[in-house]
This record gives sequence, C-alpha cells and structure tokens, in this order.
Amino acid sequence: MRRAHRYEGVMGYFRDNVPVAESELHFNNTYELLVAVMLSAQCTDKRVNMTTPALFAAFPGPQELSRASFEEVYSLIKSISYPNNKARHLIAMAEKLMSDFGGEVPSKTEELMSLPGVGRKTANVVASITWREPVIAVDTHVFRVSKRIGLSDGKTPLAVEKDLEKNIPEELRPIAHHWLILHGRYVCKAIKPKCEECSLAPWCRYYSKSETKSRTEP
Repeated sequence: MRRAHRYEGVMGYFRDNVPVAESELHFNNTYELLVAVMLSAQCTDKRVNMTTPALFAAFPGPQELSRASFEEVYSLIKSISYPNNKARHLIAMAEKLMSDFGGEVPSKTEELMSLPGVGRKTANVVASITWREPVIAVDTHVFRVSKRIGLSDGKTPLAVEKDLEKNIPEELRPIAHHWLILHGRYVCKAIKPKCEECSLAPWCRYYSKSETKSRTEP
C-alpha cells in the first residue's frame, strides 16, 4: 500500500469518526498548560491532573513560581516521575519567563524551547493547543503509532515529526496530534495492541504483517 493511501485512509477515518479530540491534561491558561506538559514527561496525564490543582493554587502564575523554593515545589510534585529535575526546571522556566518574556508564555516554538526543561515535544504541544500552530508533537505514543501503521519509517521523533507534517494538511495537524496520541493510549498500546478492535486495520502495516504471518504459520 502506498503511503499516501495510508494517510488518506487514516486521516479520513479520524476526520469522519472522531470530530473531537483534545488533551486530557487539565489547565485553564497557557501557563498552566506549559507546566502540566512539562510534568507529563514520562508520567501519566491522570497522575499530573491529580498533582496540578495544589501546585496551581500555590503558584497561580510564573511570578509566584519564579519566587518558589525547590523544597516548596518538590513537596507538591513528589508523586510525579523525576520530581527533582522537574522542580528545578519549573522554577528556572518561570524565572526565564519573568526575565525574558515579561511573564508571558511565548508563542514561537524556538522561544518556547529556550525555556529550561522545555524540549521540542513540549514546545509543539503548547504551540499547537494554544495557538493552533501547524506542528505535530511526537511523544512515545505518536512515535509508536506512526511507525506501526506505516505513516513514517523515521528513526527519531524529529524524523517522524517531519514525515507527519509533510503528509498531514496544516488544518488537520492540531487535532491529528491528539488523534494519534489517544489512539496509542487506548488502542495501539505498546504491549498487546488491540488490533482486533482497531478501526485503522485496513490501512495498518503492522496489522497486515500480523495477518499474513498468522495465515502462513502451520
């Protein structure tokens, strides 16, 4: 199957059957989104959502967070993965927002990536959700799903990102990011993907190979 056909089928299915797909992180503004996404690295959204209410109550904006001590932030996020590094990054991020951006979260990906603890994936998530920039954030779910289906053969998240952005129309990219994440989270799981109930099977390279293998095995 040609890759263009796969993209047409997969994007068409999502467009027709999943008209609403959003982040499962809870936030009220761009600052809260940025903090939540930073905390979500190698951690579940459910755990982040359990943690952020107290954190946002204590530090409702970058000004308050920039003045926080490590101990104060750590005590509120210690149930999150890698709390030591994340506490330091959150404080440093807030300090840079105050010193370089007037306390406002910048809209450009390059500027977002200049913030401590903010990599390309985090920057793309914030830019996509807040300003609907035509970028695709590639996390572990997007990376896995894209390669399994056959949307990309990229060896790195950046390579997969470039393939997705090359083949997905700009107007679909903000929601396509969520389509792929949610599909990976609930259907195309890392262990025991639910191929038998997956609506993308007609276009999936992984499913096609699995079916071929099962038919040829004695």
